[in-house]
Amino acid sequence: MNGQNFSADGIGAATGLPDPLAGAALERLLAMGLLRGAPGDTFRAVAPDEAVAGVVLPLEREIRARRALAEEARASIMSLLPVFEAGRALRESQNRFEMLEDLTQARSAIADLTAHARDEILTAQPGGARQGEILTEAAPRDQAALDRGVKMRVLYQHTARFSTSTGEHVEHLMRLGAHVRTLDDHFSRLLVFDEETAVISVPGNPHAAAVVRERAVVAFIKETYERLWLAAEPFSVAFGTRSEIADDVRQAIVRLLMEGMTDASIATRLGMSVRTCRRHVADIMVELGAQSRFQAGYLLAVRAHRP
Repeated sequence: MNGQNFSADGIGAATGLPDPLAGAALERLLAMGLLRGAPGDTFRAVAPDEAVAGVVLPLEREIRARRALAEEARASIMSLLPVFEAGRALRESQNRFEMLEDLTQARSAIADLTAHARDEILTAQPGGARQGEILTEAAPRDQAALDRGVKMRVLYQHTARFSTSTGEHVEHLMRLGAHVRTLDDHFSRLLVFDEETAVISVPGNPHAAAVVRERAVVAFIKETYERLWLAAEPFSVAFGTRSEIADDVRQAIVRLLMEGMTDASIATRLGMSVRTCRRHVADIMVELGAQSRFQAGYLLAVRAHRP
């Protein structure tokens, strides 16, 4: 067919197609490069292998060029991946550890975490008696969590038992299903929410707090809490139990006296006022017949090592 000349009418006659179909066939052949010419002129048939070179090869070159552009664009975009990953790692790191610099921020964070807790809240509150303002703020928040079925455990120091307002707050929580225990010694302030988030105190700044969302660290904090909980005693405001707790506090004072700690340090560690601590120390000195703290410490040490 190569080299043969046709007119538009000739194609219709040659194919036996009506003029509209013959016209469509003509356009198709022209598009495929199998005919050359223009409407109204004579068309020349082109061999298929020649048509491939004229039609297909340019398309293949265009495809290769576009593929090269695509690879170049891919390489350019992917070159920014390390920057993106570094930024994401920084954001995740900042999200895992957050510093709250003042009491208002800390309380707001605790309120939000309590409101969204699903399974369990663990609380460790050292310092003895809680302030009435704090208890008033915490009461409806804790009740709402307990009403949702959230399990709650609270750890205080023994001295919290001798506060009427703290005792009333604890009794209310226990009626709602919370579990409360006390320890004679000092521990750090902390809260753990759903084994996912912890809020811990910041040394040297009683108004600040750190929010921890790193799972491994939260797991370690929870394990520490569990050890404290096992060593603690169930909270009770019954008179006999309070007497036993008073004896435990007294023994703790004796132990710390033997370590040479000052009244102020003992008071801070056991969550009591310095005045109360001094009264206990004075009673112990009278029982020992000691004339000074140094002598009291010596006599206590001798008593401890006596067979």
